[in-house]
Amino acid sequence: MKDNLVTTEIVEPYAQALMSLAQSSDLVDRLGEDMGALQQLLTDSEELRQFIATPLVKAEQKKAVLRQVVREQVHPYTLNFLMLLVDRGRIGFLASVARQYQTLLRQLRQTVLAEVISAVELNDGQKDAVRQKVKDLVGANEVELDTQVDPDLIGGVIIKIGSQIFDASLRGQLRRIGFRLASST
Repeated sequence: MKDNLVTTEIVEPYAQALMSLAQSSDLVDRLGEDMGALQQLLTDSEELRQFIATPLVKAEQKKAVLRQVVREQVHPYTLNFLMLLVDRGRIGFLASVARQYQTLLRQLRQTVLAEVISAVELNDGQKDAVRQKVKDLVGANEVELDTQVDPDLIGGVIIKIGSQIFDASLRGQLRRIGFRLASST
């Protein structure tokens, strides 16, 4: 419940404001790239994530570090947005705001995010086949894949689209066979 409140009260308004700015400036994709890069940066650097979330660090120090880390890599609007988050004491929510912006961008582009778990790394042809299958299943214009490898699947894939799960893994098939055998005895 608390996560929903934080998302509704803090994260969504900032993501919406950034999206409005991006749309009015025709920078939707560019700021989307920036938000994706920031999300990845925070995922890769536990130290940075802790540094910006720590209330003991002064705002000016956070701004200086953020300026140094992102330098010329992000659009000036994105940098200004980061400084605004620091000034308002909301920089600790950056990863969530970036994720929400990506969600808004997918909605705008009518793109579906599909999480794909496979036993081995998928090649480009397999990824294209999964994208086409998801397009056919949900009627999306575009499909963005978030791929993960889980060797325990033995073979096949599991595709998660929102709350829907399509289990085409060998492990899932074996489990279904086991259920059928158990229920028939």
